[in-house]
Amino acid sequence: MPTLAPPTDAAPERSTGPVLEIDHVSVRFGAQQVLRDITLSIASGETLVILGESGCGKTVLLKTLIGLVKPSAGEIRFEGNRLSRLGDRQLAHVRTRYGFVFQGAALFDSLSIFDNIAFPLREHTRIAESQIAEIVDDLLAEVGLPRSAAAKKPVEISGGMRKRAGLARALALEPPVVLYDEPTTGLDPIMSDVINELILRVSGRGGVTSVVVTHDMHTARKVADRIVMLYPLFRLGPTDSQIVFEGTPAELEKCRDPRIRQFVEGRAGSRLTELRDEQERLARAAAPAAPPATDDGDDIDQSDDGQPGIQTP
Repeated sequence: MPTLAPPTDAAPERSTGPVLEIDHVSVRFGAQQVLRDITLSIASGETLVILGESGCGKTVLLKTLIGLVKPSAGEIRFEGNRLSRLGDRQLAHVRTRYGFVFQGAALFDSLSIFDNIAFPLREHTRIAESQIAEIVDDLLAEVGLPRSAAAKKPVEISGGMRKRAGLARALALEPPVVLYDEPTTGLDPIMSDVINELILRVSGRGGVTSVVVTHDMHTARKVADRIVMLYPLFRLGPTDSQIVFEGTPAELEKCRDPRIRQFVEGRAGSRLTELRDEQERLARAAAPAAPPATDDGDDIDQSDDGQPGIQTP
């Protein structure tokens, strides 16, 4: 296993409890709340799938797990350590214990596939280049990429190959937790299932914990030990839980909640109208307030209800 360079600050202690704990987490961006009072516990070796339609906060939740987004309320704990209490160097060290597979792979365009995969090893370890080359070769083989791909730039390979290269890079430091953001988006059904098989293979590594954000029901059914479904806040009441389902894939199939059935069966229903209304609401909320009327002459008239109003020319 690669030897990580120690952080300047002391590394946080490790816990024997759940790997990840999400404790009453809310996230707000200005006036828009995306997550509300989310509480989850994720065990070592578990594969948790987070389902939900676009805009329900799935990716935001994923980013809170590594401190890229700070909760407006609540706490994230990794191996018992509160992320909010870690200094910058400690948090950077904690992040080396996560592998993050980005939706678009997020490879460095100017680097070869080899150098992309080698990047975390060069950045966070002190191992020799000869050993790095061996690790990269092993990772290429593990994700089903030919050695000939190593010298290519990301633009020179297919989308499916880029996804697999991104997974290889995420595994380079042998992290105990791997986070996947929409890992099969944009892929054909066969390549999507290749990615699903790789997720299962990674999860089978000794005790690796996986968190998979997706809207792909095939992925959810195939890889999940447990499924959590989030719902958009604008469609919920002020006291409704944003987690509308939590259970196994088999329990999801049996759930009769109409919100769950609509998503699982892919039915639009009245969603088009609801989405239009929500966009109009957000536009009104973002619009600047009209300046107050002032009594400075003939431009002021009385409105029909007797209140001052602007006279129409």
